[in-house]
Amino acid sequence: MKSGIVCLVGRPNVGKSTLLNNILGQKVAITSPKPQTTRVNLEAVYEDDRGQIVFVDTPGIFGKVVDSLSKRINPRAEQALSRHVDVVIYMVDHTREKDFEENKAIGIVRKIKAPKILVINKSDVRTPTYIVQYKFLEEEFDRTIEISALHRKNLNTLLEAIFELLPEGKPMVDTKDMVQPGLNIESKTFLAEIIREKAFLFLRREVPYRVTAIVDEVVERGSGALYIKARILTTEDRYKAMIIGAGGVMIKEISMASRKELETATSKKVFLDLTVETNEHWMDFV
Repeated sequence: MKSGIVCLVGRPNVGKSTLLNNILGQKVAITSPKPQTTRVNLEAVYEDDRGQIVFVDTPGIFGKVVDSLSKRINPRAEQALSRHVDVVIYMVDHTREKDFEENKAIGIVRKIKAPKILVINKSDVRTPTYIVQYKFLEEEFDRTIEISALHRKNLNTLLEAIFELLPEGKPMVDTKDMVQPGLNIESKTFLAEIIREKAFLFLRREVPYRVTAIVDEVVERGSGALYIKARILTTEDRYKAMIIGAGGVMIKEISMASRKELETATSKKVFLDLTVETNEHWMDFV
């Protein structure tokens, strides 16, 4: 039996969280087209008859650091790699040119002594492509695999390669009583992340980076339905106005989409009480 820790690394929006969700067959990491969606190192367990993989999904490594939140997010991938790691998956998006941000991520990965897999995502997309800019990296990696994380193409091939590189060992995590594969995220945090994801998906380009979500209360009522009281925090009143929208339309859309996914995640009827607050210091404590 094989067992070990596998760290997913890459610049923002290459598809790491989508890959993890589709390998696990259920959602543990939120996704959106916008950078900075993943803000913490998320750990989750995959296992089958070949053994057990503890995946660590890291925030994308981005080049420009402009605020206190970004300054804390960027080192989190390096922190994950500084611990014992058995395999590193370095993920790239061949439809985007290699740039300073990519070079920064590659530089971090080069310092790691563990076996490495170069994963080239979006194999289903033919143009644009800058794959020649990444092919030269192949000689630095133990394996190179082209996948489509979104369409689940070649994920079994990737899993086979991971298990080949993992050491022999007993399972690291007892999964017998686990209700979901996520290891290091509390239920309130997971619910808040779903709300933040929907805010990212609905809001304009500049707003999401000034937004977070907090779940204050989760109560199961006699009917079995869940009452969830949550807040979206943002840094300025002008962003608050955008989140609420004219006549409250935007917050209603965010709330409706969040409620539907929360019901899917919890398998319960959900009543979501969602408000918006301005807190210029929230980035200092997330």
